[in-house]
Amino acid sequence: MTISELQITTELKTVIDPNTHKDLVSTRSVKNIRIEGNRISLDVYLGYPANSQLGLIRKMVVDKLAALPGVAEVEVNVSSRIVSHSVQRGVKLIPGVKNIIAVASGKGGVGKSTTAVNLALALAAEGAHVGMLDADIYGPSLPTMIGVSHKPDSRDGKSLEPVEAHGLQVMSIGFLIDPDTPMVWRGPMATQALEQLLTDTRWRELDYLVVDMPPGTGDIQLTLAQRVPVTGAVIVTTPQDIALIDARKGFKMFEKVGIPILGVVENMSIHICTRCGHEEHIFGTGGAERMATDFGSEFLGALPLDIRIREDADGGKPSVVASPDSRIAEIYRQIARRVAVRIAEQAQDHSAAFPKIVIQNT
Repeated sequence: MTISELQITTELKTVIDPNTHKDLVSTRSVKNIRIEGNRISLDVYLGYPANSQLGLIRKMVVDKLAALPGVAEVEVNVSSRIVSHSVQRGVKLIPGVKNIIAVASGKGGVGKSTTAVNLALALAAEGAHVGMLDADIYGPSLPTMIGVSHKPDSRDGKSLEPVEAHGLQVMSIGFLIDPDTPMVWRGPMATQALEQLLTDTRWRELDYLVVDMPPGTGDIQLTLAQRVPVTGAVIVTTPQDIALIDARKGFKMFEKVGIPILGVVENMSIHICTRCGHEEHIFGTGGAERMATDFGSEFLGALPLDIRIREDADGGKPSVVASPDSRIAEIYRQIARRVAVRIAEQAQDHSAAFPKIVIQNT
């Protein structure tokens, strides 16, 4: 019995990617279908990092096609291809960085920085090349959370080499100042320092640069939103009304400057007693999910109020690397995959494909 490409694509329309929730044909993930007698081979390209999912998706495709009459062998290669996606109009991409993810909160104390670093580590664990920039000039916490305190190198005396930690390329003002020195700078000085940290760091072929933004909607946030090529933003909040009020302001700020909201993460969602197992919603319940619905965004996931998350970050080894097989690490990886999927669904940036035209007098 002759096998046709139409049969193959028809079957693959029923294979639903568990991360995109769409079939592999409609997302144009299937490439290079080859039929040689009773043997089928093809490639599946995912637009997001998914090391933990490659085997599962491959099995789904093989099982589906192996059931076709006359098929004796199925060979499927599944891999990720991460490209640059569109940013705010009129803002150029940063050399060496494909996509920038801003992690923001309207209010301090909601666990934004801890979420940001674990998100970056989760993207890296799924196979992406990831960097992280600590944009909190007044209160840098990244050096503590990754357990690094030494100053970055400079090969030419002008630019900085990113610090390597847990597989990430990282940069923070905290590497350049004494930990006990307060940053008594006015807004313009702080924003200039941030821009220099971002543009003067020699990022090396990053798929994603996660930017841990300071809380609020002040000068630094506006500078990032208007002059830095941000692919999308993630809002971190707790379920309580006081945090949600400020988180909504962050939502509206990004909307005004044309930066897509990739979704909302609810931190400290539930507390489970380590002694008796009693579950309690200390800060309320469902607040972040309702806010995401109100703004037409996605609820990316909820994290528990767990002492291990705090202990891991304070110890310089965040949960994704400290306990990679834990339920907490799996939640971070699920959130990271959804963030990457949301980015992959956006329009691509093709500016690098156009040649630069130089006019010279001859």
